[in-house]
This record gives sequence, structure tokens and C-alpha cells, in this order.
Amino acid sequence: MNLCVFQGTFNPIHKAHLRVADFVMRKYDFDKFLFIPAYNPPHKDVNPELSRHRMNMVKLAVGNNTKFEVSDIEYTRGGKSYTYLTICELYKLYDVSGKIHFLIGTDAFQHIESWYESENLKKIVKFIVFVREDNFDISKYDYLKEKGYDFQFEPLTYDDISSTELRERCKNNLDIDNYVTKEVKEYIYKNGLYKD
Repeated sequence: MNLCVFQGTFNPIHKAHLRVADFVMRKYDFDKFLFIPAYNPPHKDVNPELSRHRMNMVKLAVGNNTKFEVSDIEYTRGGKSYTYLTICELYKLYDVSGKIHFLIGTDAFQHIESWYESENLKKIVKFIVFVREDNFDISKYDYLKEKGYDFQFEPLTYDDISSTELRERCKNNLDIDNYVTKEVKEYIYKNGLYKD
């Protein structure tokens, strides 16, 4: 099985997340594509009460799209959501051919060496790094290749959306129609999320 994982805080999930996933799925034709919301992300300060809401919003955003699945693997495990532990579990759950592909943005990838068990993680995943900046200098990551990280870049042309900006728009009662799916917008409003 050719497996790709898109792990993230998704606080909240937005249309750019879905466009990146759709682009990668169409280009690589993975057998399975898993969205994995982080239960307790180690590198971000996230309100733990939002964990359930973040999971619910990812499920709503993916909806009936048969190309994608949402995994609660990190919620089931609890504790800090370390990518290395999650990937190790996925190898036990699925008959993976080759390495698991791991979709990640340049903003997160630039800190990859600081991740938990990064030296071991690099041996068991192939990173697909989506470029979120214009005039991005790919060569500045050559040193990671030399250190054994397996990755390739995918420059994408789309209007980038920041979850931080999206939360600010919610806080200030600004329109979010262009940022999230209708179902996610309704969920945010219904549950009064990101108001403070």
C-alpha cells in the first residue's frame, strides 16, 4: 500500500489544507491518504479543550470525499502527539510498500531537526514539502539531504491561508466564507469557537 499522511494541528482546517491534499493525491495517486489531527502538538500551545473540535472539523471538511480518511490515532494514544510514534504505529496497522509519505509545509519542515526522534523519523518517511512562499530557495535545504533526510519539494500556486489569520477573523467577527468549507464555518459559529 502506498500511504500518505497529512498530520497537523488543523486549528482550524481550511481550504488550503484541502487543496494541497487534493493536489498531492491526484499527482501521486496514493492508495490511502490520512488526515491526522494532532491531539496535543508538542511544538504549539493549543487549548486542549479544542482537541475534540479540531477533530470534528477535519471530519466535516473531508466529508464524503472517498479519497481521504481521518485518523484518530493520536487521540487514542493520548499524551504528546509525536510524529515518530504515530508513524511507527501506522507501519504496524498498514501493509505499507516503501516509505510512508509525509506531507509538510516549509514552515514546519525548517524545524524538522528539532522534532522528537528526528534521527529515526528520517529513516522511515519520505517528506513531501509544499512550498508556501514565493522565490523560495530550495538549495538552502541541501544540507538536510546530506544528513539523510528523504524529501522533495512541491511548489504550489494557491492563495495561502493561515490558521492564525483565520482565528483572528473569527475573533473579530469577519467573514470566513473564502477560508473554510460551509460545514466547518457552521461548526465554528455553532460552537462559538475562536472568540477569545
